[in-house]
Amino acid sequence: MFIDEAVITVKAGDGGDGAATFRREKSIQFGGPDGGDGGNGGSVVFVADNNINTLLDYKYKKLFKAEDGVNGSKKRCMGKRGESLIIKVPVGTMIRDFETGKLLLDMDVLGEERVLLKGGRGGLGNTNFKNSVRKAPKIAGKGREGRELKIKLELKLLADVALVGYPSVGKSSFINKVSAAKSKVANYHFTTLTPKLGMVRLEEEKSFVIADIPGLIEGAHEGVGLGDKFLRHIERCKMLYHIVDVSGIEGRSPIEDFDKINHELQKFSEKLSTKKQIVLANKMDLLYDTSIFDEFKTYVEAKGMEVYPISVLFNDGLREILFKTKDILDTIEREVLEEEEDVKNIFADIDNSIPDWLIEVDAEGVYNVGGKIVRNILDTYAFTGDEGLENFLYMLRKLGLESELRNAGVEEYDTVRIEGMEFEFID
Repeated sequence: MFIDEAVITVKAGDGGDGAATFRREKSIQFGGPDGGDGGNGGSVVFVADNNINTLLDYKYKKLFKAEDGVNGSKKRCMGKRGESLIIKVPVGTMIRDFETGKLLLDMDVLGEERVLLKGGRGGLGNTNFKNSVRKAPKIAGKGREGRELKIKLELKLLADVALVGYPSVGKSSFINKVSAAKSKVANYHFTTLTPKLGMVRLEEEKSFVIADIPGLIEGAHEGVGLGDKFLRHIERCKMLYHIVDVSGIEGRSPIEDFDKINHELQKFSEKLSTKKQIVLANKMDLLYDTSIFDEFKTYVEAKGMEVYPISVLFNDGLREILFKTKDILDTIEREVLEEEEDVKNIFADIDNSIPDWLIEVDAEGVYNVGGKIVRNILDTYAFTGDEGLENFLYMLRKLGLESELRNAGVEEYDTVRIEGMEFEFID
């Protein structure tokens, strides 16, 4: 099954917590801190794999998570690093932030590996908090939480030449003749239901890739006949073969067909409409009035395009076109579809939307405290025992918790709840 879109959630591994332990041996009564650091969480890595041509694997499974780092332990033992999650996608897959639609990664190079989310950093053990004043710290660094993001995978086939044209003009027959592709051929519309790639081999080290997409019809740019889904598969190509049935046996005018398809290309994307286009007048073997071709050729050339008469059935004119195409392709650079957005900017926007302090009073009159400052402290430190709790409250007071509570209307002996822990407010 060919699936070219999928929405999934990816999460980097959490970093392991640092250990708040102390040396304990028979010969040493008061050993110092010996807590090891936590291991880093695994990252989320995407790989462009040529052996995959569909996003089917991501249509039903929705959450992909890298391995967490292991907590540090005594005797300065560092926790094991979490295994990274490797996600293989077809070459040409674009990875977008689901909420904003911004492009994060464009996997358009075969074999490339790119990190989307880095694993959370492991927390420091209590040995790192020892100083001349605090000689036995019961505090350690908390492993950073791995970031989570909902993304959209969008496959755009990586081809040099794309075939466009009305259904049943001979596109599938053409790609079957000139390449090893196996497109279904029949004399009814929409024979090709999924895009297909074919490799054209001319001679040693001379080859290029053609994409055959389902035939376009009027309204394709608006989704008629699933046209908008198919059109995006030709956005990466360097040039277009526009195949037109010049015989008119379907009861349509070649000139009208030519204009309507170009109208759909322009409405969908300005980039598509300006790509190099070679027009192939197919089914010349069925044309008995050559003046029809002459009129069509004159019309197309007046628009600055080349037109070539061919018969796919009898293999007429194909070789000349293929060699000319290779020469043209060598002069065209593949353009960048979109600029990538750094995922850090996406998370910065999310973080900036969270207030420093978030204080809400529930129905029982309890003041629930949250917000960015509380989250940052809890993400940074692992607090152990009464001393750790005192350190946590001390940090919050230094950062302005008491004044924020007063502004929210707290009175003496009111209950304050922070991350499930409850305290009485004493002024």
